[in-house]
Order: sequence, then structure tokens, then C-alpha cells
Amino acid sequence: MNIKRFTDYSLRVLIYLALKENELVTIKEVADNYQISKNHLMKVVQELNSKGFIVATRGNNGGIKLSRPPKEINIGELVRMTEQDSPLVECFGPDNQCVIAPACQLKNILNEALNSFFTSLEQYTLADILGGENQDELKVLLLLPDM
Repeated sequence: MNIKRFTDYSLRVLIYLALKENELVTIKEVADNYQISKNHLMKVVQELNSKGFIVATRGNNGGIKLSRPPKEINIGELVRMTEQDSPLVECFGPDNQCVIAPACQLKNILNEALNSFFTSLEQYTLADILGGENQDELKVLLLLPDM
């Protein structure tokens, strides 16, 4: 299974904002520190804002920040949201044309595996990703000053 780039970037944005704690951060700052496209990140931020993971403030002094503490942001919830329209195989999608689909159990087996994957991720929060002592190393890797 491949996680979409959108999901990857969503997680990275949340990690960055968690490291910056309650500080407003610009999309450009996040994009520059991760060396990723600002345009793509804008779509990610818009979705995270609309789903309540972050708060976005417009204007000269605007920016983005987490909407709630890292321990209240569930990783499984985020990944389900960002991966929901990504079928594993053709028979998961609305345009299924597989001739063996009516008799094949692959869809059921993969669906069970996918649910196990999401259930496993639901055991973790953004705080778990930050991992206590790893926060300092993450800040160094992202060239963030000590706060």
C-alpha cells in the first residue's frame, strides 16, 4: 500500500506546527523547511483547515497553527480522511470492470487488511509521532531555533 503524497504532506504540516507549538506559521515557511511545493501545500492546508485539524488566519499577520493539542490529533483519523478516495484495487472503485469481482474474495480480504491498518493508526496521536526526546532532533533537522 502506498500512502498518497497528500497524506504525507498533511502529516508533515501537523508535525511542523506541533513543533512550533502555538505560534502562527506561514505556508511558505513550512514549504521552505521541508523543501516541498508551496502550491501543493496550500491544498493540503486548505483541507486540514476545513476538517478542523488546523486554524488558518488570513492577512499580513496571518498563518496556520494546530486547532488543538497534539495529543488530541488522532493519526488514524487523519489518514482515513486523506486516503478515503484512494481504492487499493479496481474492485474498490466505482468504475469496477473486473470480470471476476462477483465471485472473488480479494476485495473482502483487502478491505479487512485496510481496516486493520487504520485501526492500528488510530492508537496513535500527533504527540506520539513527536516522541518526547525526538522533538529536539526534529527541530534540528528542520532548522528550527530552540524555543
